[in-house]
This record gives sequence, C-alpha cells and structure tokens, in this order.
Amino acid sequence: MSRVILFNKPWGVLSQFTDAGGGHRTLAEFIDIPGIYPAGRLDRDSEGLLVLTDDGRLQARIADPRHKLAKTYLVQVEGIPSDAALEALARGVTLKDGPTRPARVRRIEGDPPGLWPRTPPVRFRKSVPDCWIELTITEGRNRQVRRMTASVGHPTLRLIRWQVGDWTLVGLESGAWRAA
Repeated sequence: MSRVILFNKPWGVLSQFTDAGGGHRTLAEFIDIPGIYPAGRLDRDSEGLLVLTDDGRLQARIADPRHKLAKTYLVQVEGIPSDAALEALARGVTLKDGPTRPARVRRIEGDPPGLWPRTPPVRFRKSVPDCWIELTITEGRNRQVRRMTASVGHPTLRLIRWQVGDWTLVGLESGAWRAA
C-alpha cells in the first residue's frame, strides 16, 4: 500500500530533501520518512500543501498536468481585482508559454479563515490596498499562479496552495505533516 504524506510547507523551504547549493531549508528539516518524494513542487517563496508519496505512479498522476488534477490556491494580490480581471483569470490568460486553461476564481472578503502568520511577513505598502482571491487551476506550469495574477495587473504578494485534489490543509499548521 502506498504512503501519502500531507505537508504544510512554510515559506522559504525548498520542495526537496537536499540543497546542493547549500544555505536553504529543505524538507529534511521537517520530515524524516525514508523513500517518499514530493508529487509536484512549490516554489521556495510559496507556502502550503505539498503531497509526498512513495508511489511513483501516484506521484506522476498528481504532478502531471495531463491528469488535470485541481489545485486550489489562496492568493494575496496587490490591489483589488475588478470583475473583469477575475473573469480574465477564469477564462484563461495568455502567458509567454501560451494560454492557460480556464480556472475557477473568486474574491475572498477579508482574510481567509485558518491562516497562519507568515515569517517573514509580507511587505505591505500603505498606499496600495491588497486582496485575497481563491484560484483553482488544473495545470502546474512554473510560477503559473504568480504569472497569471501579474498578467491581469495584480502581482502576487503571498501564495498558499490550499488543496490538491481532495487533500486539503484544513487543521494542518505550517511546518507540520500528517499521513493521508
């Protein structure tokens, strides 16, 4: 039977167990389970759900965009996106590497419940408001969510992957993991 581990990756941690360059925090600081590997990646400056498994086929099914597994992100963006900007994200935007698939998107009023403070905190500008959106995509290009929000004029300030398929971060603190 395959093992599946859900990890709430903190900001600044690499999505791998070693750092050849040195100097960065890795998964090894948090998880001491031999033979498991991340199914997909989260950038060092992103937080949230990272699924790890010892099953290579499951790992490929989670990570490969051909399987269209939904991934939901909580995204704090600079400015307040208009309905037109949200509709553009929902239809799919054209990035340098081509158009994105349609996405589900909604504006979140206030701060999403259950969020932890980020260390270090996000840099805020008093003269520019910010807003949270929930964005669900079915592909996973390099820095895709950040590039999508920037393409509609709202750069990402904080990015948290909240859900992968049916797995969520509910009840999982930053830096903690649990078996699925």
